[in-house]
Amino acid sequence: MVTGIGVVSPAGTGPQAFWQGLRTAPQDSRERRADDFDPSAWFTGAQARRLDRFTQLAVAAAQMALDDRGDVAGDDPGRAGVHLGTGIGGVSTLEAQVAVLAERGPGRVSPFTIPMVMPNAGAAALSLRSGFTGPSETITTACAAGTHSLAAGARLVADDVCDVVLAGGAESLMTPTTLAAFSVMRALSPSGRSRPFDAARDGFCIAEGAAVLVLEERERARARGARVYGEVLGAASTCDAHHVTAPVPGGAGAIACMRRALEDAELTPADVRAVNAHGTSTPLNDAAEGAAVTAVFGPRAVPVCGIKGVTGHSLGASGALEAVSVLLSFLHRELPPTLGTTDVDPALELDVVLEPRAWEPGPTLSNSFGFGGHNGSLVLGPA
Repeated sequence: MVTGIGVVSPAGTGPQAFWQGLRTAPQDSRERRADDFDPSAWFTGAQARRLDRFTQLAVAAAQMALDDRGDVAGDDPGRAGVHLGTGIGGVSTLEAQVAVLAERGPGRVSPFTIPMVMPNAGAAALSLRSGFTGPSETITTACAAGTHSLAAGARLVADDVCDVVLAGGAESLMTPTTLAAFSVMRALSPSGRSRPFDAARDGFCIAEGAAVLVLEERERARARGARVYGEVLGAASTCDAHHVTAPVPGGAGAIACMRRALEDAELTPADVRAVNAHGTSTPLNDAAEGAAVTAVFGPRAVPVCGIKGVTGHSLGASGALEAVSVLLSFLHRELPPTLGTTDVDPALELDVVLEPRAWEPGPTLSNSFGFGGHNGSLVLGPA
């Protein structure tokens, strides 16, 4: 059961602001930053200087989720865990310290560099902040990391390893080098507009963000009368084993992943009420995902939402942010629009949600696909 939500993103900080942001068209920009995030609300100056921004975002989102869950007496720290996804980790710190080394010499490199750069820094910081002493683990499967971490966290609860888990993803990697690298790959949108599944899509807008959920054992949550946003019904992971960046044509890996997730949830495609798409706005990804969704569900058989038109693509955090959007769609009984998209590619037989759409909440499948061919699908259901 999901009993707490925390989120920091370019669409807004906190669940309410985030939900409103998903309905608000952003200005065109290849870079989408969480401009309303203020570290001083969460850290002293000294604490902030010793944490990379991706860790700061993760800690803020986790604290929001814990506050949202409310005070719970009797938590056993040894049965409370952390599972956080990130694509790269503390690359901002690494790039800054490389410049320090070049300009000022090795003696001026920060002694905190390694603990700030390491990808597991976020998970470690969540454990330190919460006092949770159960498993504290990190997944780095590129853009699928947030979804994979939510699935892994849910399994820690389902397998009776933990009573409660903080799970999600965090990313902040907009440095000169990473921006240049994505640009020369032609992955970034030259127009600064993210348009999932649009005929004129031309790349993604890179973003930062974090989302963390409190996952709690079902009967325990019910016994204490917890507010429940929804639950993880099933999940799956596959690999295309095709190319380091490009998805396999036709989406075979994604098809297998979605079908396995539905099997894990003991559902059929007809049971699914909506699909939250990975929808990066790149020509190859959207074509492969569109073909895969059609293969699993049929032509235009299920509403498809893509929030990256607003949030941009926050890589390892994106799957967790999109899980939050699904949970809030349960709460508000509405599917968020795929903003930025105006002319759905006629080659894709998809029912893309272009305006806010009232709906009866039901099982929803959320997809994430990453460089390296990593595929993740998560099935979420209303409480």
